[in-house]
Parts: sequence; structure tokens; C-alpha cells
Amino acid sequence: MGEMVEKRYRVDGMDCASCAAKIDTAVRRMPGVEDVSVSVTAGTMTIRHDGSSDLPAIESKVTSLGYAVSQLAGKSPVQAASASHAHDHCDHAGHDHSGHDHAGHEHAEQQQPTDALEGLHGHDAPMAGPWWQSKKGRLTILSGAALVVAYLIGHLVPDIAPYAFIVAMLVGLVPIARRAVAAALAGTPFSIEMLMTIAAVGAVIIHAGEEAATVVFLFLVGELLEGVAAGKARASIQSLTTLVPKRAFLEEDGKTREVPAESLAVGSTILVRPGDRIAADGIILSGESAVDEAPVTGESTPVRKGESDMVFAGTVNGDAALRVKVTATAADNTIARVVRLVEEAQESKAPTERFIDRFSRYYTPGVVVVAALVAILPPLLAGGAWDEWIYKGLAILLIGCPCALVISTPAAIAASLSSGARRGLLLKGGAVLETLGKVTAVALDKTGTLTEGKPQVTDVIAFEKEEAEVLKYAAALETGSSHPLALAILARATAVGIPIPATMDAKALGGKGITGTIEGQPVFFGSPNAANERIPLSANQTARIAALNDDGKTVSVLIVGSTLAGAIAMRDEPRDDAKSGLEKLTGAGIKIVMLTGDNRRTAEAIGRQLGIEVRAELMPEDKQRIVNELKHDGLVVAKVGDGINDAPALATADVGIAMGGGTDVALETADAAILHGRVGDVAAMIALSRRTMRNIAENITIALGLKVVFLVTTIAGITGLWPAILADTGATVLVTINALRLLKPTN
Repeated sequence: MGEMVEKRYRVDGMDCASCAAKIDTAVRRMPGVEDVSVSVTAGTMTIRHDGSSDLPAIESKVTSLGYAVSQLAGKSPVQAASASHAHDHCDHAGHDHSGHDHAGHEHAEQQQPTDALEGLHGHDAPMAGPWWQSKKGRLTILSGAALVVAYLIGHLVPDIAPYAFIVAMLVGLVPIARRAVAAALAGTPFSIEMLMTIAAVGAVIIHAGEEAATVVFLFLVGELLEGVAAGKARASIQSLTTLVPKRAFLEEDGKTREVPAESLAVGSTILVRPGDRIAADGIILSGESAVDEAPVTGESTPVRKGESDMVFAGTVNGDAALRVKVTATAADNTIARVVRLVEEAQESKAPTERFIDRFSRYYTPGVVVVAALVAILPPLLAGGAWDEWIYKGLAILLIGCPCALVISTPAAIAASLSSGARRGLLLKGGAVLETLGKVTAVALDKTGTLTEGKPQVTDVIAFEKEEAEVLKYAAALETGSSHPLALAILARATAVGIPIPATMDAKALGGKGITGTIEGQPVFFGSPNAANERIPLSANQTARIAALNDDGKTVSVLIVGSTLAGAIAMRDEPRDDAKSGLEKLTGAGIKIVMLTGDNRRTAEAIGRQLGIEVRAELMPEDKQRIVNELKHDGLVVAKVGDGINDAPALATADVGIAMGGGTDVALETADAAILHGRVGDVAAMIALSRRTMRNIAENITIALGLKVVFLVTTIAGITGLWPAILADTGATVLVTINALRLLKPTN
């Protein structure tokens, strides 16, 4: 077989899962098509074919079903998914200056697909513009006007009233019947359009033309309402794309000029003025400002950002100008990738959704059989009136339409995925969303997950010099270093406003520390053991350092001239919300455990502070083994990491969650990703899943409950054709509106 090719289309006019099923069935039967994925809420269709498919014929087939179709992306070979994201990531256990790199790090650019979001900014809702300007809107208005005219003619000339209603019915029914025939020829004989056509024609045959015309009009109204409701769900996630500004200020050759944001290339430098939205993902080259990240990550308060910090497209710069180096093109920035991932997730069906789909394949033909039996058996066996029982059989056809039932799950999942994305919670599909609600154990990494992932100065200790002097000399020696501990010291000195003097003859001593000459004095800064070899530490000083080590802190000692000046302790501190986030998980009845490769003393110090069970000094295979043990104990396990290391454990867990900050790996590897990196968002993600599953149960109850009620009342002769169509379209609208409640965030 030749190389598989994917083609992505925008499909306008879909408003329920039955529409997607018809398109799926029709396209899947076309020659050369290997697979089809259709998303109602995203309004997209992705086909996978062997390159021999007649794409114009496929587009024509979809058009014949009553939908507008247009290509979004060019041909792209299907690449095998790579799950190999192992990373040799270690927690800092000491301050080894031998690896100091005063030249900084060189980061390799990661290539991302750019065609997946082609046409993103032209992303139409099911109805572009007011509903009355849409094709469905115009047909509904025309059908309603024909019905009103028929009623007027019926009052003025009663003899021709039946013919007037037949004409009014045909105005709306002809397009419906055409779609029904196309669907039947494409492999979907039991479509709602076919049921509607049979019911309307049957009603005319038994001289119920007035009701037939009314039912056709109500059917069109219902379809229109479904389209409006589907549009609201789709607009929620698509509104993210409007956050990115269309223009940017590009710096070139010492000059600044305004350019289209989509023209920015990776490596370009842009100027972001105070109050402006940032036009691209990037790294701050200069400037410091509070950045409002709420539109992308859901962070409620502005985050202070400075040199070397990452910023996202669509976030709002606060009080100072920033110079930003662009790290992603417009088609591949964080918001674009979020939209792409959510749309792809909506095309991935949850187990419940797959079950409902399978059920509906037998349910609809079953309804047709029941309707036929209701229409035929009472007259044949009990002498009932043929008109009466045929009428009831036709009503049952309409009641039995599976639209509301079929959309009950995907509508809720789509709304939930969109709601999560707006809060920085990305879930890759309905199956992941459904599994999260069943999670009973969460295993979390330490570094970069429970902690910030970068050391901070926790203590500055004065022995024979003032704390400010200790910090000054240490920062002077560390100037130019890219070591995480060195950066922590420099950040602390900058924060407290200490002037940093120049250092002469700086030299790293392998495994011991660093030396240099500052203000004419020789200075050493390094490990306590190396310092003790130069000037012996007192028992009291040794005890203080040991106590800091017991708290999981790394301690470096400063010697100035022949004086034991002081010491600085550093540790990778827990995230601000780590403790409260873990409490939310335990409050939800979930077992939590820390899995880390860090040394036991440091890990247990953090564990005591957070109140979490600790498994330390683990290799990647040890973490995988522990996850398997938890699963064998009957627990449903979520593994939370930074999306880079611990690949075996992330893959083994029932759900792998990446703590991401918007990085490429965090967005592309695990089953789910938390953009902002809040520990509390793990509990929020699980709560969203549980809320979604409750919503799905409510939707199924509404869909089936209304059908049962109207089935009984129809057989009893209480309700007829037009209440029957309301039972179908009304239930579909109610189910969609109920699902849209998930778009509203909860605390």
C-alpha cells in the first residue's frame, strides 16, 4: 500500500451527530479512503487515504448530502506518532561549579506541523452571520411563509385548502427528501430526513396535509435551533483565535516597523508596548512587566515577567515595554496549537459515545419496525381504523429519531474540552476526559511539577560579614553563569537591589566551587567540604549547615580573603498552590504519591512540607513499576509530570498529564496538559471530567425520557405528529443547551 495521506476539510451545515454519521458513512465507502474522522463541534472532516482517492468526487458526495465543504490543508504524509520523549532529567542535589557554562545554552528549534491550522482565522461557525442569512434560515422562513399563505387560502377558499397545504409542505420537504435520497444512496437509509419524508408523505396519503406542512416547518425550525446551539459550542473555542493581534512591531536594523503578525518568523524581534496584546510566543530579550495570562492559561492575576522568561501570543503586556524574540510562527503559537488539539480531541470519541453510536445503528431500524407494526397490526388483528393507526405509526417514526440521543455525549464532551482549554486544561479526546473522572490515584513528579523547577535562595547566613555582603560577593562570582543555582543567587541579589562588583580571574574548581578576585580580595564560593579545607568550620557552623541540608537545601559557603564570610542555602521550592492543590485531590478521595529521582533527604523535606507520601531516588523504570503496582491494586492512575521525562511512567498510567507552561513537548506528548502548571489544576481537570459525565447522564435521560413519554401519549391517542417532531427537535435543543452549561467555569 502506498503512503497514507491526510486531508482536512471545513464542513459547514453540520449541527448534530447524525449529520457527522451520514458524512462518515458516505465518505468511508469512497475508493481509496482508509479512515474518516468527522467533528460536529469543530465543523471539520479529516480523511486518510492512499493517494488514489478522487478528492473532487468525495467533496461532491458531501455536498450532495446538503453540506458545504472546503479544503483546509494540503496533502501531508501521515507520520507515525512518536512517544519517545525520554529525557535525562535530574534534580539538583548539589552545587557543582565544574559544569558552569558562562556562554549559555544553545536550544534546538523543534519543528511543528504548520498545515494543520491552515485557514484557522477564517474558521466559520455553522452559520456565518445572522441565522436568517443562512441557507437553513432562509428555507425555514420560506417554509413558514408558505404555511401562513396556505392557512389564509384555506380560510378564503376552503375547497383548495388541502392542495395549498401540500404545496406548503413541498416547499420545505423537497430539500429534505433530496438529502434523504442522497444519504440512502451513500449508505444511510435510516436518516432523520428519510423518517421525516416518510412521515410527511404518509400524512398526506391519510389526508393530514395540514399537519404534514406544520410538521415539516417545525422540523426545519428544530434544525435551525440545533445549528444555532452547535454554533455557540463551536464559537467558544474559536473565540480564542481572536485574542492574537493582527499586527506586530518588528525590530530590524535598529528600526521598528508595523507588520502583519502572521508574517513573523522564528527568531524575529518584536516590540510590545504597554497595554498591547503580545503578537507571538517568544522569550523576553529585555524589559520587565506584569503580563496578564488569563486569556491563555486562566491565571487570574498578572505574572511578573523579565529577561529570559517565556510569553504567549494573546496575553496582555502590562506596565512596561518588552522586546521579545519570536519562538513560534502564527500557525504554531500556543493558542493555535490549543485550538488544533481541542478540535482533534473532539474528533476522538469517548467509550460512551462509541456505545451510543453502536446502539443507534440498531435503534433507528428498530423504531421503523415498531412504527410499521403499530400502523399495521391493530387494523389487521383488532379491526382498528387504518387512518388512525397509520397516523400513530407515522408519529412514532418522528419520535424515534435518535438525534438527541446521539448528540447527548459529543455535545457535552465538546463543551467540556472547550471549557477546559479556556482555563489552560487540555484533554486529548473524549476517552481521556471520561477516564479522568474515574481516577482514584495520582502520582506526581517533584521537580517542575510540585516544585517550580528552579532553585531559589531560601537563607543567607552571616558568619563574619553582613548578609548583604555575603550576597554581593556570591553574586559577583556567579555573574555570567547559566547554572540554575547561580541564576537563583543573581535573581536574589537583583531583587534586593544589591550592586554587583566586577570579578577578575574567575575560575571554576571541578566539584568544589569557584574562585575569583573581587575588590582586590581573593574570594571562594563552593561546597562546605571544600570551604572547610581552606578555613575550618566551627561546630556551630557545621550544625547549622547540617540542619539546612536536612531540610533538603543545598548550601554553599563564602570565603573572602582569610575570613569565613557566610553561607547561602538554596532549594527548589514548592509551587505556591502545591499544598492546597494536593488537599483538593485528597478531599476528592484520591490517593496521592510523589515519585522522584531526587535524593531521599531533599524529597522527604518537600514531602513533609506538602503532606504527601514520598518515593525517592527512583529511576524511570522504578516509576513505571510503581505506577503498575498502583494499577494492580485496583486503582485508576493519573501520572503527572513535566511532559519531558518519565516517559515510561506517563505511558503506563491510565492518564498521563503534562505540567506544561505551553511548551511544545507538554502540548504534544501526554494525554492531557496543564498549561499554567498549577497543581490545583489536576483536581480541576478531574472535577471537570466528573461534571461532564454527570451532564452526559442527564442528557441521555432527557433524550430517552421525552421519547418514552411521547411514545406512550401517541399510542394512547393524546398526542400526534407535531408534538412528535417537537419531542425530537425539542429534545435535541434541550440536550445541547444542557451541554453548553459546561462552558461556564466553576470554582
